[in-house]
Amino acid sequence: MTYSKKPLVGIIMGSSSDSRVMQGASEILDQFKIKHEDQIVSAHRTPSRLAEYAQHAEKMGFSVIIAGAGGAAHLPGMIASHTVIPVIGVPILVYNDKHPKKNDSSKFSAFGGLDSLLSITEMPSGSPVVAVGINKAGNAGIYAMKILANEFPELKKKLKQHKSTQHNSVIKESEQLKKEGLSKFAKKKFK
Repeated sequence: MTYSKKPLVGIIMGSSSDSRVMQGASEILDQFKIKHEDQIVSAHRTPSRLAEYAQHAEKMGFSVIIAGAGGAAHLPGMIASHTVIPVIGVPILVYNDKHPKKNDSSKFSAFGGLDSLLSITEMPSGSPVVAVGINKAGNAGIYAMKILANEFPELKKKLKQHKSTQHNSVIKESEQLKKEGLSKFAKKKFK
C-alpha cells in the first residue's frame, strides 16, 4: 500500500488560522491511512515559497494538492499555475478572532466566504482548479481519495465501502425518524 507509506497528497493553507478548517481534509485522509504532508504557504506573503513548494510537490511525487485559502483566495490558483498536479481548492470563510473587542457579527468575512469561492472557481480558461464548498475540507479529502483510487484498487474498495456505510446510515436514520416521529427524533438528535 504505497499511499500509506509516502505522502501522495499535499495539504497547504495560506495561514495558520486556516488549520481549523483544513484539519477536515487530514482527518479523512488519516481515517483511510493516506499519508499526506501539510504546510503553510501564503500566496501573498511568501510568493517565492509558493513556487518552491510546487517544485517540491512534483519532486516528492504528490498526486494531488489540497489548497485552502480565505478572502482573495489566490493560493489554489497560484499553486496550480506552477504545477501539473491536480489542485483541489477549499474556500475558507475568513474568521477574524484576533481582535477581542469586535462583536460576533464583525468577526466573519463581509462576503461570507463567497469571495473565496469565486476566487477559486473563476480561473482563466486553461488553468483549472477544482473547488469544494466553503469550509468543506473533508470533501476535498474524499475527492483526493477518488483521484488516488484510480491508481490503488484497494483504496477504491474502501471508498465503495464508505459510500455503502453512508447509504446504510441514512436508511437507518430514516427508519428511526419514521418510527419516532419528527418532533421526538429532532429533540433526541439535537440535544
